[in-house]
Amino acid sequence: MELPPFMLAGIRFTVAGTLMLTLASLFGKPIFMSKIQLKNSMIAGFLFLAIGNGVVVWALSYVDTGFAALIIASQPLIVLLLLRVVERKPVKKLSWIGVGISLLGMTLLVSQQQVRQDTSSLIGIFMIIGCVITWGYASIFVGKADLPKNYLVNSGYQMVFGGCALVVMSIIKREEWISPQSWSLEVVWSMLGLIVFGSLVAFTSFNYLLKTVSPEKVATSTYINPIVALILGALVLDEVVTLQSIIAALALLTGVYFINMKRSPAVYLRRRAMRRIKPN
Repeated sequence: MELPPFMLAGIRFTVAGTLMLTLASLFGKPIFMSKIQLKNSMIAGFLFLAIGNGVVVWALSYVDTGFAALIIASQPLIVLLLLRVVERKPVKKLSWIGVGISLLGMTLLVSQQQVRQDTSSLIGIFMIIGCVITWGYASIFVGKADLPKNYLVNSGYQMVFGGCALVVMSIIKREEWISPQSWSLEVVWSMLGLIVFGSLVAFTSFNYLLKTVSPEKVATSTYINPIVALILGALVLDEVVTLQSIIAALALLTGVYFINMKRSPAVYLRRRAMRRIKPN
């Protein structure tokens, strides 16, 4: 049995957000916030969770999980370009090399014959690309927005607002809601895993990092996610992994590496050599 995508995501984040705010209250953290913080929390929750996450779950009905993860691996590329457009942040030469390699990887990924001949796959691809752009913009927005200082409260409100938006989207899409009493034990454990590890732990950690380091650094999680998704998709879901997909994955990850590299390898080696010959 599978749960409808928006229903699944809506329940997951609403429950997780409610638990998070309850924990914050038990720890003595004030859960009240200003009107501007309320507004910003609603915007962040909608962009991150209703669009950036919920629509991706919907798109997985059109494309394989491993394929989707490879597209999501372009997130550092999207964040870099958004920072250039939104904040006029200069782009380093190595980052431009990374952009070129990443675009080559994306081209290899979406130009496969089985993708070009499948209209539903193309729909799923464009949906996920739109979600990646939304998530990237939300990362930049949250990094500077006036939000609750406590990360439990901040994440809790975002999850509640995002979860409520997903519930509304589920109703608009006329999904058939399945009573929890009808859920199999496997579905129950999966939902608990998503609530605890995917929401309470991962999303709160993500929000903490956005306020602590730059958005492009936070996006480095895409180094490992596509590889894990490809392996699990092949082993658990019997998804087909083509040679072209593997080459595309290597190109994307290489591009991400160059985008996040702080200095060129030549500079690094030169400084290392100078340290070695420096007299004691």
